[in-house]
Amino acid sequence: MKKLLVICGAGHATSTIAVSKINKWLEAENYTDQVKIYQSKIADELNKMDEYDVVVSTTIVPDSIKDKVINGLGLLTGIGADKIFEDVARRLELE
Repeated sequence: MKKLLVICGAGHATSTIAVSKINKWLEAENYTDQVKIYQSKIADELNKMDEYDVVVSTTIVPDSIKDKVINGLGLLTGIGADKIFEDVARRLELE
């Protein structure tokens, strides 16, 4: 089971929206049995990034972890959401 973390500033509002959209995408692509989604605030997860296969963030992240994180703002705006889903699938190696 792959582990996907969705983070935002406080771990409530925007990450909840992103989790909802990712869940709908996972269901549509029949990936729900391959991925477990976790939701949190960035401050609680900074030292735990390696515990997850993919991290999607709807907030600004420090430079030290930028290469590990997919910018998830497109899930909120709808602009570029398909690219985000493609990146998640590629990084999780979903089939």
